[in-house]
Amino acid sequence: MHIEKIIEENKQGQSLVSEQTDGNHKKLFIESYGCQMNMNDSEIVASILAKEGFNTTQLLEEADLVLVNTCSIRDKAEQTIRKRLQYYNKVKKINPTMKVGVLGCMAERLKSKFLEEEKIVDLVVGPDAYRDLPNLIEEVDAGRNAVNVILSKEETYGDVSPVRLQSNGVSAFVSITRGCDNMCTFCVVPFTRGRERSRDPESIIKEIRDLKDNNFKEVTLLGQNVDSYLWYGGGLKKDFNKASEIAKATAVDFAKLLDLCAKEFPKIRFRAFTSNPQDMSLDVLHIIAKHENICKYIHLPVQSGSTRILERMNRQHTREEYLELVDNIHKIIPNCALSQDIMTGFCGETEEDHQETISLMQKVKYDYGFMFAYSERPGTLAAKKFEDDVPLKIKKSRLAEIIALQQEHSHYRTKQFVGNIVEVLIEGTSKKSEAHWKGRNTQNTVVVFPKENYKMGDFVDVKIDSCTSATLIGKAVSYSNH
Repeated sequence: MHIEKIIEENKQGQSLVSEQTDGNHKKLFIESYGCQMNMNDSEIVASILAKEGFNTTQLLEEADLVLVNTCSIRDKAEQTIRKRLQYYNKVKKINPTMKVGVLGCMAERLKSKFLEEEKIVDLVVGPDAYRDLPNLIEEVDAGRNAVNVILSKEETYGDVSPVRLQSNGVSAFVSITRGCDNMCTFCVVPFTRGRERSRDPESIIKEIRDLKDNNFKEVTLLGQNVDSYLWYGGGLKKDFNKASEIAKATAVDFAKLLDLCAKEFPKIRFRAFTSNPQDMSLDVLHIIAKHENICKYIHLPVQSGSTRILERMNRQHTREEYLELVDNIHKIIPNCALSQDIMTGFCGETEEDHQETISLMQKVKYDYGFMFAYSERPGTLAAKKFEDDVPLKIKKSRLAEIIALQQEHSHYRTKQFVGNIVEVLIEGTSKKSEAHWKGRNTQNTVVVFPKENYKMGDFVDVKIDSCTSATLIGKAVSYSNH
């Protein structure tokens, strides 16, 4: 196969920025799938391997080492990785010395089985084992396959300064927690990323300060569940009750961390992702309302509008409790945007349950959302306890109804901005026009406007003239006073 053909085919996954360190001669190609945590983890991996002589490259065919950071949240995500590995195999026929590694959640779930199923794979590394990559690569160079998928109770990579591969130079991710304790019955995350632990707030502040010094303008605080953040000197969240009274008295929860970040860096705009309804406190809402530099946007997964299904999912809230939280959000932060995760076709879901989801959506009218049909994940509690009994045809039909309703609500929400002025952080050139900038407002809505004399990283006030269901269209009127 010609190299030109391979380059043309290489259009999947997240594109990365090449990072060059003087004196490094080996080339790393790293590709990320799935959530923002995976994207951030890839930046941590690149940082670790930079010290081992690797520079990142955007050209797959020239790489000495190819790593794919994987997602296991749905079967479709795993099948995408399988196809991608087939593609790597084509490249390896041209570059036979190239080594291939699988990182992340799928690596953790399948472990050494991956080496048996995918002969192209040389190393398999779980999310808590990235510090061991140099040793694992040595094993591979010596002609041996290498696996490390041991989950940690302490690892947060808090001392690793990520290489900003995914970044536009304006916004960046900073992880604050790892793992999850919630044990939703449909979810593999507790099994692939381990127990929940929080990162030292001093290391978080240091990383944000480095970003500020490099002229970044926006930081998204990341975690499987940011509202569960709790630093009391180290250790798992579940062990907090065993901590000393001094540790408890000086503990930093998410509200305190958010307040600290906003005060310390008043010129940086902050977001947080993802929230969990059962853990979101009114304190957090008041902190968001208090600071202008905390975005007025909350991603608040609901999964289902039926309390019966929520109970089967082991979600620790009812429909009524969720709607009460939404009411409190709008009371405390009147201009706050909300987005959702909704899963359709979970085990035992009836048409009545589905209609409860529809009616919840009608009440909330989310700004946008992430919607998908349930797919059974091996090893989860749902796979062990429940039958996946909703026919695929019905799952698809219900999903189509939910997506159509969300598009209607998204358009309803964007139309509220028409005629108003919004503050926008310029993040890059519009995909559809070289003559236009794109950015986001505080509600996380994409805004497009003519470039004129503005530049990347500027905060600009934009008058909104029109909209689609996903985008606001307008014209800049002045620099913002941000």
